Amino acid sequence: MNDNHCSDPSAPASLAMTIQLYAFDTPNGRKISVALEEMQLPYAAHVVDIGKKQQFEPDFLRISPPGKIPAIVDDDGPGGKTVSVFESGAILVYLGEKSGKFWPADPLARVEVLQWLMFQVGSFGPMPGQVHHFLSVQDPADQRYGLERFTKETLRLYGVMDRHLERNEYFARELSIADFAILGWAWRHPRHRVDLADYPHVERWYGALMSRPGVRRGFEVPLR
Repeated sequence: MNDNHCSDPSAPASLAMTIQLYAFDTPNGRKISVALEEMQLPYAAHVVDIGKKQQFEPDFLRISPPGKIPAIVDDDGPGGKTVSVFESGAILVYLGEKSGKFWPADPLARVEVLQWLMFQVGSFGPMPGQVHHFLSVQDPADQRYGLERFTKETLRLYGVMDRHLERNEYFARELSIADFAILGWAWRHPRHRVDLADYPHVERWYGALMSRPGVRRGFEVPLR
């Protein structure tokens, strides 16, 4: 694993402990680097090269038993205890709780965030991820059915998002961890073979988020 330190110099001095981020340059990894930058939480990034199968090394498995990136370790967890968290959705909720940012206190507003976060975790991630997989399959006979099936579902999900964003600036009432989660995968739209011009409301939302300084820093963190 390679280490790349990154933290916002404007982060409050009271946040003395640095969160350790273990990730790679993937949609799920970028969700967390973006969230950390936007929340101005001090952190250090460590590259876990999944191409070299570093996610299955014993040291990393102690942090993330499923052998999946991203994962974090926070020495300043609840009660001052060290805590490790795997699964990107769980990490986003944890960071929202810790920072008090992009994670509303109002229960009804929180439900809106959670449902779109789960939409990403359960659908807009697994489906385009399968598109990525079948695009790499060399045998056309093996590729055809899977690529057709998962591309169709991916396009349907873009349509769901576009209709929602026609009436809403963000996926919930305000910018939230749900937006960061979905952005990680929308970032790969060229690899999904999706032209955002076909989904103008997604395109507007995507452009607005990608223009944010914190988001830009999150995508610039060396994770490869």
